[in-house]
Amino acid sequence: MTLIGYHASHEQFPPSALLEYVGLAEQAGFTAAMCSDHFLPWSEAQGESGFAWSWLGAALATTSLPFGIVNAPGDRYHPAIIAQAVATLCEMFPRRFWVAVGSGEAMNEHITGEHWPIKAERNARLRECVDVMRALWDGELVTHHGRVRVDEARLYTLPAKPPMVVGAALSAETAGWMGEWADALITINQPDGKAAEVINAFRENGGSGKPVYLQVHVSWDTSNERARQNAWDQWRTTAMDSKVLADLRLPHQFEAAAKFVRPEDLDGGVRISSDPRQHLDWLQQDLELDLAGLMVHNVGRNQREFIETFGNEVLPVLPTRGT
Repeated sequence: MTLIGYHASHEQFPPSALLEYVGLAEQAGFTAAMCSDHFLPWSEAQGESGFAWSWLGAALATTSLPFGIVNAPGDRYHPAIIAQAVATLCEMFPRRFWVAVGSGEAMNEHITGEHWPIKAERNARLRECVDVMRALWDGELVTHHGRVRVDEARLYTLPAKPPMVVGAALSAETAGWMGEWADALITINQPDGKAAEVINAFRENGGSGKPVYLQVHVSWDTSNERARQNAWDQWRTTAMDSKVLADLRLPHQFEAAAKFVRPEDLDGGVRISSDPRQHLDWLQQDLELDLAGLMVHNVGRNQREFIETFGNEVLPVLPTRGT
């Protein structure tokens, strides 16, 4: 059945609060969860950046939900270390964990002090990392000398089944490239039908029949004004083009870039409404894309109220279907 997931935003909340929220989300009827993997928040107003991999063990142990994470191996993380972390979680929690991989953002990766490559080079490195991780999950002794270097690495704690590697793409070009080698795709809601273009590019270039997940950014509150203010306060720094977002390094740079973003500029990137029926309608339209899962991220700080309202008024009505 189509999963309806809750997104846990490490750049917005401390890990202890997120642990509470995923428990409440499961009780409310969400059937999956995913989380971000940040070293820095997008803005000082968000103000958090807990270590996602420590948190995942606790979240998986205290819920029965399947979980995913979006990760960028190859810079801040060596692919052998991510392979080991993923294998350990999959051994403890069989069939409940998947990893999405992308080319990364400078804000998280620049901390190592290494050169930040252009997009094409990051993509090539990502593909090498995925090949290394898959070989390690197969129990191979891996030596690799390329954009990443691995010297006689082997994992001794392995899952019964290798994890699903999900390609994380924001553009049709990247999604098409991932169609051949990724096990699935995750992208985000975008205005003007761009999300459908991304999904179609994946399916038309080797991804036909593979699962597709859509992360949707929403802002709900008890009034439209509060919902819009929540989105502007917490998520306006992500209103720019992804090419800009990938190369900025510090929260104050994102804030400067978003200085002239107005609350009304957020429509499309964030679905803003106080009406649960409007959110239900949006999500029903998403399901027409034949998705394996919808991962819902309420960008405001009102997580408990959002979870309760969606649990009562949206999730019970939202139709799900086999994929």
